[in-house]
Amino acid sequence: MTKGRLEAFSDGVLAIIITIMVLELKVPHGAEWADLQPLAPKFLSYVLSFVYIGIYWNNHHHLWQAAGRVNGATLWANLHLLFWLSLVPFTTGWMGENHFAPLPTALYGVTLLAAGTAYYILVRAMLAHHGAGSPLQKAIGNDFKGKISLVIYAMAIPLAFIQPGIAGLCYAGVAILWLVPDRRIESALRD
Repeated sequence: MTKGRLEAFSDGVLAIIITIMVLELKVPHGAEWADLQPLAPKFLSYVLSFVYIGIYWNNHHHLWQAAGRVNGATLWANLHLLFWLSLVPFTTGWMGENHFAPLPTALYGVTLLAAGTAYYILVRAMLAHHGAGSPLQKAIGNDFKGKISLVIYAMAIPLAFIQPGIAGLCYAGVAILWLVPDRRIESALRD
């Protein structure tokens, strides 16, 4: 299978995930600014999740630019990632609907941790398939941001039961960490 089919399928799934999330934002009954206030937690959780899906889409795109081919292990690892990302609309909606209550906020973190782990597994499957010394291996390097993200998620999940607001800030902090463009793959492909 060519990587183009995998990329197109993944792009479609990610587009559907974003569509499902935006459909959860209900139009308020009323035409005043005050009518929007109850929607603030839902909107904040939507924005955070939209950014996360955008980050995954961007990194997924760069990852496949460096990949020359796919195999069965990478196909399954990619599906594993898409599975966890497909749960983001549910946990986003639950967290926003319940104003960042402890359990929904923790479950949101579990979803982020599982998606981050799945992405890590996908990268490892691709590295195994492409071998040492490949452009992909050079581009990935030690993946510090990926590893530190998993640690922050793992710490934020139990923290959500004590201070859900701080756990939410941890999730936002990881997103901010990834918003800084990662030029490793582009640099490796240029070299």
